[in-house]
Amino acid sequence: MTLAKRIIPCLDIKRGRVVKGVHFKGLRDAGDPVELASRYRDEGADEIVFLDITASLQQRRTLRSLVRKVAANLDIPFTVGGGIKSITDARLVLCNGADKVSINTAAIRRPSLLEELSDLFGSQCVVVAIDAKRIKEKDGQRFMVFSHSATRPTRLEAGEWARRAEAKGAGELLVTSIDRDGTKNGYDLELLRHITGQVNIPVIASGGCGSLSHFLSAFTETNCDAALVASLFHYEELSIRQVKDYLTANGVLVRP
Repeated sequence: MTLAKRIIPCLDIKRGRVVKGVHFKGLRDAGDPVELASRYRDEGADEIVFLDITASLQQRRTLRSLVRKVAANLDIPFTVGGGIKSITDARLVLCNGADKVSINTAAIRRPSLLEELSDLFGSQCVVVAIDAKRIKEKDGQRFMVFSHSATRPTRLEAGEWARRAEAKGAGELLVTSIDRDGTKNGYDLELLRHITGQVNIPVIASGGCGSLSHFLSAFTETNCDAALVASLFHYEELSIRQVKDYLTANGVLVRP
């Protein structure tokens, strides 16, 4: 059975506000998270992702009260990430209304956390966020993983890390191209093909969407299951309805 492709607005949170930048830098205000989440719900979003982008950098927990306010207005799946370092952190976020937790830096530091979370809450609750960047080497290039909101390089190759994350219990991967983030030049199809070709769990494309055709490419030229979007929706350059109508007209199965 063919599963419908998902359209997922992303709320990057800093100091309680939604922000957006380019290559994870130059952040500018994009609105109130509760208002935006409610608007996207009404417009037909399939899910909402909430990322507290400075939590890991500041070594603090996710803004739970804000998570609770956003969740109170949603009846669609809600994923929350940022600063989740333990079972306790994950439980608090889930108890405040999240349906899934997104783990990045903490999973890189301690991959066994994924097994613990999967065993306790189920793999369907565990999303591993992979922020990857092209690194040129003598024999070509590799997609390398970065942690701490894409500020710190690791020694992990993206495809290898994706396979390991799946083996440890991840139920889904959120793959963001650092090179494309905020550029509106399109999703990094090469990166997405690299990842989807190595795992058997759903992959969410993130970073670089700037037009209707970019959604279509992500779904027809890679095996991605969902497309994450931020500024295009925040600044009302496109609506979720426009995206879904366009995909439907081009033969891509989406939810109403």
